[in-house]
Amino acid sequence: MTAMADDSPDMRLADAYQHCQQVTRSGESDRYLATLLAPPAAQPALFALYAFAHEVGRIRDVVKQPLAGEIRLQWWRDVVMGEGRGDVSGNPVAAALLDVIARYRLPQKVFLDLLDARTFDLYDDPMPSVASLEGYCGETSSVLLRLASLIIADGGDSGGGDAPGHGGVAFGVAGLLRSLPWSARLGQVFVPADLLARHGAGREDIVQGRDTPAVRAALADMRALAQSHYGAFRKTLAASPRAVRAAFLPVAVTPLYLHRMDRPDWRPFTEVVEPPQWRRQWRIWRASRGAWGR
Repeated sequence: MTAMADDSPDMRLADAYQHCQQVTRSGESDRYLATLLAPPAAQPALFALYAFAHEVGRIRDVVKQPLAGEIRLQWWRDVVMGEGRGDVSGNPVAAALLDVIARYRLPQKVFLDLLDARTFDLYDDPMPSVASLEGYCGETSSVLLRLASLIIADGGDSGGGDAPGHGGVAFGVAGLLRSLPWSARLGQVFVPADLLARHGAGREDIVQGRDTPAVRAALADMRALAQSHYGAFRKTLAASPRAVRAAFLPVAVTPLYLHRMDRPDWRPFTEVVEPPQWRRQWRIWRASRGAWGR
């Protein structure tokens, strides 16, 4: 049998998937740890999905002007629609993502909605309301759980949208709270304006890193929102087919972050909340056995 040439399409695609695994491992550690407990056949596709999410989620970090970010988002829209300029295979994440979309017949619209939602990241406008925050997390976080369940189901029953909807909002809000040390310095305000106003705080309190009682009260409301969605997630999980619940394993770490941020000594603008990896692995492993915790 003739050995496969190193530059063959199959080999390049295999390398693209390997690259996605490394991107997920370095940039999306919770999703990486959870994917290790997913069905082996689905793991490469999940790594490609999460690598894509990581790449578009960090656009604000790597561009200096919103227009540059808009151009990058449009490039990804063209990729998803099959209209990418040039050789998309030159971008390993894009190449793997296109293969996953085709192989699992994933709906293009949900990717386009995610990219549209990420436009918010490029500007300094504050998150206007709690409802807007829930919608943002739904389109950037819940959608990944839904797509992961479709991948794991591989054409079978992936269940309804309640569990991924609530789980994604819980995971997403907790992630935004954890990212305060970075987002505030960039001028981004994900704390809803209605929560800030309720407690007598405003956008400048966040971007200036003012750790005041009013700001802490608004952040406590955000944690309560995340905890409420996590509770709803646990209740709706039973309605999801057991075979696809591995798609939701990243959500299992949410209480670890929320519990730390509930403590009075949490420093929201300077502390990176990062429980030890073994604790996160333990929570994910227990969830894989059906013990999700509170």
